[in-house]
Amino acid sequence: MRRLLTSTDSDFIGQVYQYLRQHGIPVSVTEQGNNLELWLHQSSYEAAAKQLIQDFKNNPQVIDTKPNRSARSSLLNDLLRNTGWLTRIIAVIAVLVYLLLQMAPESILGALRISNYYDSYPVAQPWRFISPVVLHFSVMHLVFNVFWWWYLGGRIERYLGGSWLIAVFLFSGITANVAQYVVSGPNFGGLSGVVYGLLGFCWLYSFGRRTPLWLPPGLIVFMVGWLILGYTGVLWVNIANEAHLAGLLSGCLAGVLVRLLNPTPRTNLR
Repeated sequence: MRRLLTSTDSDFIGQVYQYLRQHGIPVSVTEQGNNLELWLHQSSYEAAAKQLIQDFKNNPQVIDTKPNRSARSSLLNDLLRNTGWLTRIIAVIAVLVYLLLQMAPESILGALRISNYYDSYPVAQPWRFISPVVLHFSVMHLVFNVFWWWYLGGRIERYLGGSWLIAVFLFSGITANVAQYVVSGPNFGGLSGVVYGLLGFCWLYSFGRRTPLWLPPGLIVFMVGWLILGYTGVLWVNIANEAHLAGLLSGCLAGVLVRLLNPTPRTNLR
């Protein structure tokens, strides 16, 4: 990632961001103290981005504030481009399982929850250690988890490859499921433990350095804050707190280990 601009003028940064996105330039905005920073995701666009910024400074009226087909197409391309086969397959499975759960809840729960008992690990059916991650019990639950899986998992898969993503998926998912089962029994599900694992992975893998997996501090504060709120009991939904915490810690550990192993990136993110 390359920093293109730093400014305290939020309107200016917002307009430049919109202008670059309209031209298909992959950029994002982060906060650093009182400043807003405009970051370029891929260095191959640097020359074009700098020229567009200069064009905008010379004539701010060039920006088209109306949504257009090319902008929507660019967003769709970004959503697809920054993922891989594993990210998409898990997302599709989660959606299909949710639909099946509405039609045959007892059968789906019986087949996919970690155990049908409160005191027996599924050693004879080892897939049950991971299968609860595709169980979701409301549309909000499903959309929230699939969104973050797509965003975080897709970035890891595109940058490091599917083998590393599936390793983090299995490690954080199994750890989160077992922790939740020990505390509350078998009636739980969702990708949120994995999502926290991916968050912890990106956080520690990129800690103190700018990699394509770097996440804005505000996002980390929000997600950790949501985890802490879950333990207070003030939220209006049932939260798998132990799965979230175990997923986050396992993801952090995985991030440190992979950072030490220092695998060669598969590709740059766009």
